[in-house]
Formats: sequence, structure tokens, C-alpha cells
Amino acid sequence: MDIRIGIANTGRELTFETNDSATEVKKTVSDALSTGATHIEFTDARGSSYLVPTAGLAYIELGSDQSRRVGFVA
Repeated sequence: MDIRIGIANTGRELTFETNDSATEVKKTVSDALSTGATHIEFTDARGSSYLVPTAGLAYIELGSDQSRRVGFVA
């Protein structure tokens, strides 16, 4: 699933692909915001980790869980 994260006062957004489901990502973000955590940790499909400050979150866009189709559709 693709994730796009907008961070306040930053010209670019953070984009990566993860193996987590949309419900897992939503739960992680909502738990971090409700407990007052300072950072949220995400792991992409390749195993890289990202720490995102919760105070600077502008938006989080979750893509679909479906895999991309390759080739032509008739």
C-alpha cells in the first residue's frame, strides 16, 4: 500500500510503500495522536524506517491495498 505524508513547513511530501494494511496504519497513527507521542515510526516494504513528528503532520494519504496491474487491459 502506498502512503503519502505531508509535513508542515516542508515543500515535499514523504512517499513510500508499506506491507501494512490501511487499518494497521490508521490504528498506529490514531494511537500515537491520542497518547501524545512525539513521533510515529513507519516501515516501508524494503525495511527502511521513517520517524515522522506528530506535531508537524499536515495530512496522511493512504493508497489502496490492491496490487498494481501490469500490462494492458483489454
